[in-house]
Amino acid sequence: MARSLTKPVTMVVFVLPSSLRRWVSGRTEVKVFAVGADRDSPPTLGSALDMLRRTHPLLEERLRDDYGRIRRHISMIVCGENTRGLGGLDCALPPGAEVYVLPALA
Repeated sequence: MARSLTKPVTMVVFVLPSSLRRWVSGRTEVKVFAVGADRDSPPTLGSALDMLRRTHPLLEERLRDDYGRIRRHISMIVCGENTRGLGGLDCALPPGAEVYVLPALA
């Protein structure tokens, strides 16, 4: 019996504040595909950011630090909740997820 080798994939839309739009030619949003680690794992915020690194490296380096973590001054909101409370980079993304990127408030 053959097992499926297909990994789950979803389109993710990063919605950007004006302060980050210069890194993507002024666009208000950037779309990427996020891929699950294996056929049983959903795509995560980390996998979406990994793809963003390939397609828009100047933007991605403003969102993550040298260790790959979300920068302290950046918040990301998925389904109305801050991803820090949803597992951070391991936050599972639903199909068609919109990730709102916000400068963290003091």
